[in-house]
Amino acid sequence: MTTRIDRRFASLKHEGRPALVTFITAGDPDYDTSLAILNALPAAGADVIELGMPFSDPMAEGPPIQMSSQRALKAGQTMVKTLAMVRSFREHDGATPIVLMGYYNPIYAYGNERFLADARAAGVDGLIVVDLPPEADDELCLPAMKAGISFIRLATPTTDDKRLPAVLANSSGFVYYVSILGITGTAAPDPARVAEAVTRIKRHTILPVAVGFGVKTAAQARAIGASAADGVVVGSALVNAVRDSLDRGGRATARTVAAVSRLVAELGAGLRSARAIAAE
Repeated sequence: MTTRIDRRFASLKHEGRPALVTFITAGDPDYDTSLAILNALPAAGADVIELGMPFSDPMAEGPPIQMSSQRALKAGQTMVKTLAMVRSFREHDGATPIVLMGYYNPIYAYGNERFLADARAAGVDGLIVVDLPPEADDELCLPAMKAGISFIRLATPTTDDKRLPAVLANSSGFVYYVSILGITGTAAPDPARVAEAVTRIKRHTILPVAVGFGVKTAAQARAIGASAADGVVVGSALVNAVRDSLDRGGRATARTVAAVSRLVAELGAGLRSARAIAAE
């Protein structure tokens, strides 16, 4: 079955440009503002949207995304509300892929079977669950795929050729290459090393490879996009744009949605020129 994710990456490949994959945390800084940001992302230039499932202990995230989860939870965000955001988005956008990203605990607490059924009904296309290894595929990965939801795996600089087949075995949608070691938002990726890693991963899979962690600016997105990457993921910079737009009480202002949209537009413009640079 061809999915929204498959169609989007195929369309972008035909256009000759990498995807801009944007991450925001559901419910940050509050439900209504977060939904407004979500609704604005495609028009601003987002090709695929990762929607973070807020969690109290996001161990792989740097301070920006940790703080975004805290803001969302403080504002009352729940899994029910996160799925409601997707349903609302789908009322006017049936094409843009949405991937829920986060940790297993909130899904487990919700109930796996119930979660997959409700996520599918809401219009979720994929899952990235960072703390479920391939050895636990029976837990959620295989049931998700059976439910028609792609299960997207992370590969890192330490994922060698021996480990990579296990990581890719039940992967679908795309492969998320974590370009730097450590937590999110703390360092910038090296485009040359990224290109080598993406090329190596592509020897093992036909799935698109999107590169994330550390990409904050249009120039960085352009440099990564000029490599063999099929997509560039930006997260910490976007949640920082939310944070920097808030008032002293941590509440949304008239600048909040516009600040995120403006940055997404800049990143998208950078990526649209990336392959032209690669061809020079």
